[in-house]
Amino acid sequence: MHAIQLDGVVKEYTSHGEVVQAVKGVTLDIAEGEFFSLLGPSGCGKTTTMRMIAGFEEPTRGSVRLHGEDVTNVPPNKRDVNMVFQSYALFPHMNVWDNVAFGLKQKKVPTADIQRRVGEILEIVDLKGREKRRPREMSGGQQQRVALARALVNHPRALLLDEPLGALDLKLRQAMQLELKRIQREVGITFVYVTHDQSEALTMSDRIAVMNDGLVEQLADPRTIYERPASPFVAGFIGTSNLLSGTAVAGVVKLGEGRVLVPGQDGDVTVTVRPEKITICPDRPEGEISAVPGKVDEVVYLGTYNSYTVRLADGAEVTVFQQNAVDATLTAERGDSVWLSWQPQHSYVIGS
Repeated sequence: MHAIQLDGVVKEYTSHGEVVQAVKGVTLDIAEGEFFSLLGPSGCGKTTTMRMIAGFEEPTRGSVRLHGEDVTNVPPNKRDVNMVFQSYALFPHMNVWDNVAFGLKQKKVPTADIQRRVGEILEIVDLKGREKRRPREMSGGQQQRVALARALVNHPRALLLDEPLGALDLKLRQAMQLELKRIQREVGITFVYVTHDQSEALTMSDRIAVMNDGLVEQLADPRTIYERPASPFVAGFIGTSNLLSGTAVAGVVKLGEGRVLVPGQDGDVTVTVRPEKITICPDRPEGEISAVPGKVDEVVYLGTYNSYTVRLADGAEVTVFQQNAVDATLTAERGDSVWLSWQPQHSYVIGS
C-alpha cells in the first residue's frame, strides 16, 4: 500500500477577480518508508501541494489518500501525519524534554510510555544529555533536531518537512542533510520533503518530483533526474547543464567546425551535457567523440575545481568544470582558443 497518493490534485485561488491555479493537476504515489522530495523554485506549487497532504489546504479538485484512505476533506488533526516547519516553532519557556513530550501529554499517554518514547527519540536524534536545555541555549542544528524529535515521538505514519534547513548556514545544513537521512532510515517513517535546494534533494531523496508552474515536470530517482533530465527546465534547474541545439543527420549534429555525436538521432534535437563530463584542451582531439571549438570567456577558481565559460562560434556558452588534482595547473586562460570534447554517451537528447 502507498503511504500517500495524490490523484489529479488542483488548487485554485481567486486574486483580483481572476482564478489562479497554484497546482495544476498533480498525480503521484509515495511509497511506505520512502524519502520523497518536492523540488522546485519559489512559486512552483510545492508547498501548496504539501499543505494539501497535511490538510491545511483543501484541493479545488482531485483527491488525497493516506494509506489507502481518502482524507481529502479530513481536517489536519485527524490525519496521521506531522509537519516540521522552517521556523521550528519550539516553546521557548520549555526545555528539550518538555518540548518533545508535549504532544504525548496532550494525548494523555501514560507517564511510563512518555518517559520511554521521549528517551528513545532523543537518543536517535543525538540529543541525549541535553534534556534540560531551553531552545535559546541551543544551536540552530540542535533546535532542528528537537523539532524533529517532537514530531517523530508521536509515531506519525508520515512526516512532512517544509524547507526545515533553510535557516541554517551552509556547513550545518550539509551536516543536517546526512543526519536527516540517517534518522529517516532508523525510524522507517515516510518523509515528504519540500525544498528549492537541488543538492539537498539529490543528497537525501529516494525519489524527487521536480515541479514547475504547478506541474510535475519529472518524477524519478536522483541519478535519473541528473543524468537524464526530461525537459530543458529540469536540465537547467538540477545542477549546471549545457544545452546545445541543432539538426542531427545520421547521429551527428554539426556545430561550425565541430560536431556532437548523438547516435540513433535524426532531425532537430536539443542535447544536454554536464560540465564535469567535458574535457578542455588546446588542440582538436582525435577519435569518435563529440568535439567543438570555442574561446574561453571566463575562468573561475572554486577550490576543488575550476569553472570555465567557453563561447562557441554561434554565440552559445558552454560551462566546463575541471577538477583540481594535486599536480593540476590551469588548462586554459581567458581569451584562449580551445576545443571541448566528451564521450557520445554523455550527450543526452532531451525528450528522446
